[in-house]
Amino acid sequence: MIEVKEFLESEGFSAEYASKGISNGKLAMLAKGKKFTLLSRDKDFLKTSLFPPKEYSGIIVFRIHPPKAEKLVRALSLLLDEVKEFKGRLFVVKQEGFEVVDS
Repeated sequence: MIEVKEFLESEGFSAEYASKGISNGKLAMLAKGKKFTLLSRDKDFLKTSLFPPKEYSGIIVFRIHPPKAEKLVRALSLLLDEVKEFKGRLFVVKQEGFEVVDS
């Protein structure tokens, strides 16, 4: 969603979109290789045995339904207000807040 990318860039982050239909494994490899924090709505990224947070520059999984851009941006804004370091951590972002998942 363009609004999420624009919000991240306005907050000083570099943001890229992955190709539609990219596999989770390929997306994870890209994020790891480019040292990007991975943002996704795919709950597969909550499986720490498959995607160990310590191996990434951060993983953020949105659990917001419906995933409307304004809801995602608002929730991401709340996360950024409180968290400054994502490396090695997994965050589950919900409409009402977020939690850090220990791996």
